[in-house]
Amino acid sequence: MRGQPRGASRYAVPEPDLGHHGDAEVAAGLVDLAVNVRRAAPPPWLAGPLTASLTRLADYPDPSPARAAVAARHARPPAEVLLTAGAAEGFVLIAQALRGARRPVVVHPQFTEPEAALAAAGHRVDRVLLDPADGFRLDPARVPADADLVMIGNPTNPTSVLHPAATVVALARPGRVLVVDEAFADTTYAPRVPGEPESLAGRRDLPGLLVLRSLTKTWGLAGLRIGYLLGEATLLDRLARVQPLWAVSTPALAAATACAGPEAVTAERAIAVDLAADRDHLTTRLTALPRVRVAGRPASAFVLVEIPGADRIRLALRDRGWAVRRGDTFPGLGPDWLRVAVRDRRTSDAFIEALAEILEA
Repeated sequence: MRGQPRGASRYAVPEPDLGHHGDAEVAAGLVDLAVNVRRAAPPPWLAGPLTASLTRLADYPDPSPARAAVAARHARPPAEVLLTAGAAEGFVLIAQALRGARRPVVVHPQFTEPEAALAAAGHRVDRVLLDPADGFRLDPARVPADADLVMIGNPTNPTSVLHPAATVVALARPGRVLVVDEAFADTTYAPRVPGEPESLAGRRDLPGLLVLRSLTKTWGLAGLRIGYLLGEATLLDRLARVQPLWAVSTPALAAATACAGPEAVTAERAIAVDLAADRDHLTTRLTALPRVRVAGRPASAFVLVEIPGADRIRLALRDRGWAVRRGDTFPGLGPDWLRVAVRDRRTSDAFIEALAEILEA
């Protein structure tokens, strides 16, 4: 069946709902721990260009300045950058442009849009399911050698695991397109490591590498839709040929230019440092609770936890005013998993109190 994972059956365990996302968990009156978007007012260096762009809406968008700015940030020529209407459009372009792929593979658990886009384009997808008992660590040997299109997240949504760059690089080879979703790379931090640890955004030597980035998470721009792809110019040309004209709006292009500048990068690194401290605090509080297991070594803006009966606990949390992300819509997980966004310590402490009361009931 086209669009169905290989080996899947209509009579097996029901397929996860790949179209379910964290925003579906959120409702008025709930504290949002389900969506991984930082909620803060845009800083002046971002708000100013966004406001100014509104005076140019009568003109068709010109992506050249934004493309050049993003290219400069990653030390690449502009021909190796393709701007997109959010990361989600990037997955669609890949699925449509690479219809000739013989054996696409998606490494799960991860963001479900890559597989959903492949299925919508008629691909039959193989899944490689990482082992929770091994901390969801990537073993390159588990990816079939004949896979000519491989998709993996780093750091991975929803596990928050950051794979070593060398491990991901081991997946690259001639004749294969390797798509690395780095939508959350700017949330990562490691002491004494400059820049974004384990990112491949600056690698130009790997055959078939496509790095996908998003600007919507750290800068709270989910409603604006802005992201980009980095890779070989000839490969990006194939994707550009299936992209609609003027796909990225003028305000989104202004945001891309601003967020690629040195002031933005410096601010981004400072945010990542604070996020790491808040994440460690949340993780410490979670691991102190009975029957709660934190998956792997969280490295991003969210934490994945396993709790027996998590499907019922999620509903009990809603009754107490908290929205968290269900895990059973991610291939490789199930009803005992929840994803929790990292917020400030005061919010996390209040959440832990609510969760502890439910676990003790």
